[in-house]
This record gives sequence, structure tokens and C-alpha cells, in this order.
Amino acid sequence: MLTIGKLAEAGHVSVETIRFYQRKDLLGTPDRAGGVRRYGNEDLRRLRFIRKAQQAGFTLEEIRELIALDSGQDHHRAHQMAETRLTKLDAQIAELQRARHSLQRLATECAEGKTGACPILAAFDV
Repeated sequence: MLTIGKLAEAGHVSVETIRFYQRKDLLGTPDRAGGVRRYGNEDLRRLRFIRKAQQAGFTLEEIRELIALDSGQDHHRAHQMAETRLTKLDAQIAELQRARHSLQRLATECAEGKTGACPILAAFDV
């Protein structure tokens, strides 16, 4: 059994992160036993599940649905959610690549040392 501090340490998060997940009903809040809440292996497993799902880019609402699926065998829905997330990630990557290309072009123009307005600042000026 783990205290909230030990659970946070084992899950590589802060105590406030655990409390946040509890407020969002992603992680349970155990009763106080002897004045201290005790967390078990299932709580640690759930915490790690949440963190890994977040690292994969899922929203808290999507994670809530994944947690519900975790207790079942709904491979189809989990796959569907993963495909949707991949599509969104691909769009974000494309947007970041466009931003990188644009900024690289501006940095190159700036490095050329042309006189007049800075190309970077001029591009951002409205």
C-alpha cells in the first residue's frame, strides 16, 4: 500500500497531478485508513495508463473512455480511437513542419544581413 506521495513518486508525477486526476474522476480516491489514504497496485497501474495515454496525445475525455474500454474487450473502439488520434497527430505534424519551414526561411533571410527591417519581425508585424 502506498501513500499519495509514494504513488506520485512511483508514477513519476506530482501529488497535485494525482489530485487533479481524482477531481476529473480518472483515478479513485481511497478512504482514509488510520487517517491516511492508501493506494494499491491497481491505482499505480491506472496512473501509468493515464500518463501513457496522455503521452500518446489522448485528451482526458478520451482517456476516460479508454479506461472504460480497458476493463472490456472492445478492440474495435480502441482501434478506432487510435486511428482518430493518429489522424489528428498527422495534421499537427504537418502544421509544425509548415511553421518550421517558414521560420527557417525567415531565419535564413535574417542571417543574410540585408539592411532595412528584420524579416522575422516584419513577418510578425500586423
